[in-house]
Parts: sequence; C-alpha cells; structure tokens
Amino acid sequence: MNNIKKELNMASKETRQDSIGRFISYFCITIIGVLVISIIYFITSRGLTMFFANHVKLSDFLLKTTWNPGTLDSHGKPEVGALPMIVTSFSVTILSAILATPFAIAVALFMTEYADKRGAKLLQSVIELLVGIPSVIYGYIGLSVVVPMIRHIYGGTGFGILAGTIVLFVMILPTITSLTVDSLRAVPQHYRQVSLSLGATKWQTIYKLILRVGTPGILTAIIFGMARAFGEALAVQMVIGNAAIMPKNLVSVASTLTSQLTTGIGNTVLGTFANNALWSLALVLLIMSLLFNTLVRIVGNKGAVKNERKNKQ
Repeated sequence: MNNIKKELNMASKETRQDSIGRFISYFCITIIGVLVISIIYFITSRGLTMFFANHVKLSDFLLKTTWNPGTLDSHGKPEVGALPMIVTSFSVTILSAILATPFAIAVALFMTEYADKRGAKLLQSVIELLVGIPSVIYGYIGLSVVVPMIRHIYGGTGFGILAGTIVLFVMILPTITSLTVDSLRAVPQHYRQVSLSLGATKWQTIYKLILRVGTPGILTAIIFGMARAFGEALAVQMVIGNAAIMPKNLVSVASTLTSQLTTGIGNTVLGTFANNALWSLALVLLIMSLLFNTLVRIVGNKGAVKNERKNKQ
C-alpha cells in the first residue's frame, strides 16, 4: 500500500513538473512571437507612412536615383530614389558571397575529408575567432589596410563597392564555412565507404557524391552568409564612402541601405518626412530578411525531400 502511494506521489510530482515546464516553454514562445510580430508591425507601419501620408509613389522610391529627402525636384516631388542604395547593397552582398563561397567550401572539405582531428580543431578555433571579432574592428582594418591598398592600385579615394566586398568577404567567410562543415559532416559515412569500395578515387567521391548530397546545406550556408552581408552596417559604412549616388564602378563611392540608415537616422526628427523615408529603407531591409529566411526554408525542404527519396530508393 505504501509503495502504491509513493508511486502515485512520484507520478503527480512528475506531472506537476511537466506542467510547469510546458507553461514556461509556451510562455517564452509567446513572448518571442509577440516580440517578432511587434517588430514587424512597427517597422511596417513606419515604413509605409511615407507612401500613404506623404503620397510618394512606390515606383519613384524604387526606380529613381536621386536621394535627398530634404529637397523637392522640379515637379515639386520629394527626391527619395532608393535605387542607388538597393543596387549597392545587392552588389556587395552578391560579390562577397561569390568570393567567399569557394574558400568556404575548400576549408570545409579540408576539415571534413583530409585534416586529422587536431588540424580540424585548430581550423575550427580560427573560424570561431573570426566570428567573435566585432564589426567595428573589421571596418577599422578595412579603413586602414583595404582602402589605402585599393587607392594605391586603382587610384581615386579607395572607398566603394570593392572595399566593402573585401571586408564582407572576411566577415561572412566563417558563417558559410561553419554551416558547410555541418552539411558535409551530415553526409553518412557509409556513402564514402561504398563509393571508395566501387573504385572511385577520393576526389571523385568528394565531387560526385559528397558535394552533391551536401548541396542543400551548402546553399543554405550561402544564403545565411548573404543575409549576414546584406544586413551589415558599421563595417560597410566605414569603407563604402556613404554617398547616396548610383555607383559607376567598383571603386566609386556609394552607399548601402544599412549605411544610409546609420548615418541619417541620428540627423532626423521622428515623424518628419526625412525620418519616414529612412524607415522606408528599413522596411526594404526587413522584406529582404524575410526573403532570405524563406529561401533557407525552401532549400532546406527540397533537400529533405531529395534525401528521403534517395533513402527509399
């Protein structure tokens, strides 16, 4: 009888603990959900104010090339063309991803396929060190080393898309490398063994099997790296030149969405037209962030479906 009571007390105690744990989990999830929804609502409402309250056309905002919210053009319309910042943001993001991807894949292959445990741990420590360096340090190094080097080689001021691309290349390299390593390590070991037992060389196994199986994870890593580059503000601001004009080449001064936001938001008053225009830039950044997250989910789901089909076969 006493044993039965003890068992019932233990069961009720575990039930209470489960209930408390479930409540805490749901509470935290609710707080996070409310926080995300609040951020999206706040940025969206502020970002749309310029179009509805100030009657600015979306086409003018996205397609015009003159950004000067404080003045009016010859037709009496505000000059809020965001195309130069959008083009520059995509340029530095795509170029830095193109530059970083081969290096990231090469390092990931070395860590997973060639290096011993000691070498892999050493490279992992280096990658973690690069992740931990603050953005302002990257920007200062770019300002002190990259910009003078570009100025010496190509002339001009040295500021521009090329300098921003090089800085972002170093910044997103650890992100792409780490996620690529995880993707390659997720490839089952017996895939490698079967390929080698059938007479394939090491490189043939890597090129025709491991990289193809790990492609969804590698694409996910690249998208995460691009999202990191697209949203970077301080380091890019220090080397891009911060001129809201359409870039003529890779070494002409320009401005990204984030650099324009960080330089202009402190010089405007909340509720003014100039401030509303900057919130519209923030809305573009939010939309791009959601787009990157959606792409990650799509690539991940396609990769999971392909792996399930291969396992069934």
